[in-house]
Amino acid sequence: MKNLLFAGIVGFIISTSCSSTKTAPTFTQYDFMKMKGNWQITSVDYDKNYSVKPFDEGADAQCWVGSQWKLVPNNWTGSYTLNGDGSCPSITQPIKFEVVNGGTQFQFKKVAEGTKAKQNTVGYILNFTSFGESNFSLEDNVGGVKIVYNFQKITE
Repeated sequence: MKNLLFAGIVGFIISTSCSSTKTAPTFTQYDFMKMKGNWQITSVDYDKNYSVKPFDEGADAQCWVGSQWKLVPNNWTGSYTLNGDGSCPSITQPIKFEVVNGGTQFQFKKVAEGTKAKQNTVGYILNFTSFGESNFSLEDNVGGVKIVYNFQKITE
């Protein structure tokens, strides 16, 4: 009887320790190496009843449509460039980025000229809503307004 009880307890411990309570990462490190290259935001989706100016650039969310993003995942550096059309500013900003939280979040921070990324403690966290070899989407929440940035790969 003791052996049966002992076997039952051991079986319970093994089954609970091996159960899959953790979720697998959404993307692998290999998947994120596919981010290398130049990307363009093809559309920005949000409730147009609100005026939203993301990433502290003083630019309306629609100014980000057509912006170019260079991403280099082997050292997690890059930059973005706003084109400066119409009332939109012309900006090129170096960034340091990473993919965290099991591959579900894209974090980046601006890197000012002459400073190191570790000196800047302010950044932005966006959630992946989709990811493919030639496109991905990121969702941001600015002042309670959800914004989705849709990226399309333009070159390696």
